[in-house]
Amino acid sequence: MRMCIRCKCARPCPSGLEVCSERLSHPREGLRRGEGDVGCCAAPLNPFPRLAARPPGCHGNVTCPLKGDTRRPPPPEPTGRCVAACGGAPTAMQQVLDNLLGLPSAPGAADLDLIFLRGIMESPIVRSLAKAHERLEETKLEAVRDNNVELVQEILHDIGHLVQQDSAAAELARILREPHFQSLLETHDSVASKSYETPPPSPVLDPTFNNQPVPPDAVRMVGIRKTAGENLGVTFRVERGELVIARILHGGMVAQQGLLHVGDVIREVNGQEVGSDPRVLQDSLRHASGSVVLKILPSYQEPHPPRQVFVKCHFDYDPASDSLIPCKEAGLRFAAGDLLQIVNQDDPNWWQACHVEGGSAGLIPSQLLEEKRKAFVKRDLEVAPTSAGALCSSLSGKRKKRMMYLTTKNAEFDRHELLIYEEVARMPPFRRKTLVLIGAQGVGRRSLKNKLIMSDQARYGTTIPYTSRKPKDSEKDGHGYHFVSRGEMEADIKAGHYLEHGEYEGNLYGTKIDSIRAVVNAGKMCILDVNPQAVKVLRTAEFVPYVVFIEAPSAETLRAMNRAALESGVAIKQLTEADARRTVEESSRIQHGYSHYFDLSLTNDNLEHTFGQLREAMENLRAEPQWVPVTWVY
Repeated sequence: MRMCIRCKCARPCPSGLEVCSERLSHPREGLRRGEGDVGCCAAPLNPFPRLAARPPGCHGNVTCPLKGDTRRPPPPEPTGRCVAACGGAPTAMQQVLDNLLGLPSAPGAADLDLIFLRGIMESPIVRSLAKAHERLEETKLEAVRDNNVELVQEILHDIGHLVQQDSAAAELARILREPHFQSLLETHDSVASKSYETPPPSPVLDPTFNNQPVPPDAVRMVGIRKTAGENLGVTFRVERGELVIARILHGGMVAQQGLLHVGDVIREVNGQEVGSDPRVLQDSLRHASGSVVLKILPSYQEPHPPRQVFVKCHFDYDPASDSLIPCKEAGLRFAAGDLLQIVNQDDPNWWQACHVEGGSAGLIPSQLLEEKRKAFVKRDLEVAPTSAGALCSSLSGKRKKRMMYLTTKNAEFDRHELLIYEEVARMPPFRRKTLVLIGAQGVGRRSLKNKLIMSDQARYGTTIPYTSRKPKDSEKDGHGYHFVSRGEMEADIKAGHYLEHGEYEGNLYGTKIDSIRAVVNAGKMCILDVNPQAVKVLRTAEFVPYVVFIEAPSAETLRAMNRAALESGVAIKQLTEADARRTVEESSRIQHGYSHYFDLSLTNDNLEHTFGQLREAMENLRAEPQWVPVTWVY
């Protein structure tokens, strides 16, 4: 005798099982164990009472011999009325259920699987889905006819004589001739006739089109609304005698609508064939107004997402004067120093770009194309290496001898460097490590540097130059100069430890790179007034320089400023007219040869005003985002 695992009764169960008939009122509790979960009287434990299986030889109600429980009888067999209501034969769902009920009972997991399956099959949701599926299978949708295109042609022929007399007939004829309506009928006939191969020739289509092996859904009608003179932002090319969309300008009307793609073949515009001349098509689209309907063969090419590439331009460009651009109206004009976002580089010769400030995209020459053009154009201005007077500008009056000048080794290459675009990245406000002032000798760089350092000595600093000369009696090492031996200095120069250097009266003078690092490590911005060639060495992620070009004013203004400095005792040397002219010419050469390095250009025609502009620029670096070379970031 076994005890019931739930009610703990000691009454013997005829079937010798561990669960009495009381478990039938709590059928789901037995699922916790997974073994021996069968009901009394050899009836399987059923979590779905309606599906309780009858034991062999049991008909109608099933009564437990222990407690007299009466369970609901199983569903009755389908009657003739039910079979007739279901369409004359038992449904597939009912047949599955009958087969499940006819399976022999088996203890263990297999029996639980059957119970679970029966519950799913008996679920109202599953039965509703099965009925809906059977209804759909029974309903057969058939087309009334599959030659509606011919029918429309007959209708147009019959009402042809009424078009001039009746406005309703004229409107009906116009609707029936619409390209959209014609395409709808052609699609309907193809589906109705179940013709999914190349469609048969149609009287309303171009015969040359019907001879091409294209799928029936290849033809699309695209509608665009525009005003006269408005550009669509799309260019075309000729392929195998057909006009194909060559490029879609980012941000243009067509790009915003997303209905046309690169590679689409243009067949008709407002029902008229386009021919094979892209210029004629461009003119017709430009002058069209209102609704413009294009018949195209789609290319099904996936559009490329806009690229996040930003560049700084190092040359001026005007598409109106460019004879190579495929469409002058689609070109984008820019000037040297402008910042552009490159949105498409698929074409090796023409990129798509837009100004970072906003606006539509346009075509610009690619890096490769512009390099080819500039490689065959001789530079009209050759930038000669500037003097090293800025290094020791206080020692005026004598020329310095150049010796082992590190940066001037690249001067010849710098003059012939092809400067097209420079990739940049937008950074949040941050502190630059160095401020580099470049310009011609005598434009006031040293005065601006000293005034800026004196204005905030905790924020700004500068380097102390090195020299191989002997110190004077009143001089101390580290005050004004670092004194080293000539052999040590030459060894460091050869090892590349100097940013720039020169020789004066047999003694070497130079700026050591480690001295710049020392100022930066002290938490200050290092201010340098160096030669333009040295900027190339400094323009790295280590020094992140802010380069300011101090441009010379006119020769007359330079002489007037020199006279004022002489009267106040700041200057001791009078500037001649020839000196002023040479300063202006040298300033122009530096600007032409190194402007791609400039972050800011200031014309020093008034020292106090220029100093104010310089201080304002330094404050803006703390508050405004900055565009820096991408090599500084990645």
